[in-house]
Amino acid sequence: MDRLVAYEKGLKTWTRWVDLHLSSSDIRVFFQGVSPDHMNALNWTAPNARTCIGVKRPLLGATNNGVVEEHPADRIVEKVIKKMEKPVELLRVTPLSQLRRDGHPGVYGIRRHRLPDCSHWCLPGVPDTWNHLLYASLYFSTS
Repeated sequence: MDRLVAYEKGLKTWTRWVDLHLSSSDIRVFFQGVSPDHMNALNWTAPNARTCIGVKRPLLGATNNGVVEEHPADRIVEKVIKKMEKPVELLRVTPLSQLRRDGHPGVYGIRRHRLPDCSHWCLPGVPDTWNHLLYASLYFSTS
């Protein structure tokens, strides 16, 4: 099964559960958007690189004429959440995280089977920023 099809099916299962079981108006639901990977260096204008191995600095700006490219899973999240009965606050972490190609742990594996880990985060900063978005949403919310 295509991973985006599976992702949408999983999200729809989650939204049905939320709409069915969280009926109280004093409950707030947050959903964190997609955490991007950096598997393809062409996505961040590094034509000579193949992965994020050895990248030591974040991107200094957007990569596509001033726009960070939208992750395909973000469109799925927005489409599914719009159809929910219960309001959900979407924490959009994808664009800011796409700029942090340097925030991954590096390689994993042994000898010939060493591969870049371009989907997990280890450096302080990226997950901390996601938490700051949640804290700000909680603090400044009017609902």
